Amino acid sequence: MFLLFLGFSLLSHLDINENLAGFILLLFSLIVLCSCLVGMVKVLNSILQGSIAKLIRKTLNSDFPHPWSWLTGYVAMFVGMVMTILVQSSSVFTSALTPLVGIGMIKLERMYPLTLGSNIGTTGTGLLAAMAASSDKMPIAIQIAFCHLFFNISGILLFYPVPALRKLPLKAARFLGTVTAEYRWFAIAYLIFMFIFLPCSVFALSLAGFIPSIVAGSLVILIVLFIIVVNILRSKSPKWLPKVLRSWNFLPKCLRSLQPYDCAIMKVVSVIRRCCPCCIKCCTPKQEKPDRRKQAIASKIMKDSHLPKVSPAASAASSRLLLDNLERVSVI
Repeated sequence: MFLLFLGFSLLSHLDINENLAGFILLLFSLIVLCSCLVGMVKVLNSILQGSIAKLIRKTLNSDFPHPWSWLTGYVAMFVGMVMTILVQSSSVFTSALTPLVGIGMIKLERMYPLTLGSNIGTTGTGLLAAMAASSDKMPIAIQIAFCHLFFNISGILLFYPVPALRKLPLKAARFLGTVTAEYRWFAIAYLIFMFIFLPCSVFALSLAGFIPSIVAGSLVILIVLFIIVVNILRSKSPKWLPKVLRSWNFLPKCLRSLQPYDCAIMKVVSVIRRCCPCCIKCCTPKQEKPDRRKQAIASKIMKDSHLPKVSPAASAASSRLLLDNLERVSVI
């Protein structure tokens, strides 16, 4: 808030449009937020090592004794809710724990209830903001805040209490992690698709009318159900499927693999690397400076061995060869 106020005070002295000033403040805020998150993650990675890492791994991944082991996830959910309420940001809490999951300090099964609790804790900010509204706007503000709260609670009740449904988000997370490890650009493409393209498509369908929305939604649901049923039959009873549907090879490669998209993106990246001066400078291998100490040892070996004098280039090559042999002998 202080940075936003400072930026607003600075921009108020400039003769620029309010929309442009708002865009500049938004961009500046996003840069500061991302920088703080990246710095916090790097600090946590450097601090949480050694005995501290072992203690955290043992504490967070342990379960309650046998009669009460089923309460472990719900207690983790409560901890995530409380910590998010204290820091007033679910992004800070989840961003601090995500690298710990990546290095294996926290299990994915333990991170799942912590994230669900964080989603409940982040609704506390909305409730506090709703209570600070004026008396005539307070009922509507509280209704919206409670919609946010009950939406998150309904999602938890849908995907967490039943063990079979609890595995679906975990399998999806592992699948997306595997794909992202193979194709690094997939994370950015996933964010663009889920947070920009998909909401904009749904909004455009809502503007198109009721009948186009029903038709498009029905087609999407039928395609998803067809893919799920075919995959289940392929794994359980492939004999019930025709030969064409026993594999997805009848589809174009761009519809069943990310390899064509990866090739296209890598070509664009290679062109940018060749054209951008900064990338050319970073990718150019640096010339190794000669090691004076190694040259002195090699020259001493050459003098002690009473070898005949040769040209400078041959002498340097012989010196490097003798130095390599000396290093091998010292290693052995």
